[in-house]
Amino acid sequence: MADETAPWETVDYEGFEIHVAPLQKNAAGETNEFNAPPNTANPAKNRYTYVGYVCHPGADPSIPGHAVSFHADGEESFASRDDALYEGVHVGRSIVEGTHPDLTVLPLVTGGV
Repeated sequence: MADETAPWETVDYEGFEIHVAPLQKNAAGETNEFNAPPNTANPAKNRYTYVGYVCHPGADPSIPGHAVSFHADGEESFASRDDALYEGVHVGRSIVEGTHPDLTVLPLVTGGV
């Protein structure tokens, strides 16, 4: 599920943990999509995205049913790492609150995980 080398940030929220990894997103056609070095010559060209998951504290996200995964929509990108992190945490909170249109923590609650 989650890349163990990703730079995970964790936020505790309403009895759940929201884990978000902001990642650099390369331009179309570039290789090594998530590990390219930042463009120091032109920082404005750097774009970021995120992946994340919501789970109970201490849960193992690699076990099916122990986490709800999410990610930025296809072409969505952000101007900075902080912007991507902020949006990822916002999406995670919406999942916990039950306001996300597609994802919910209900299986984590009713499954006893």
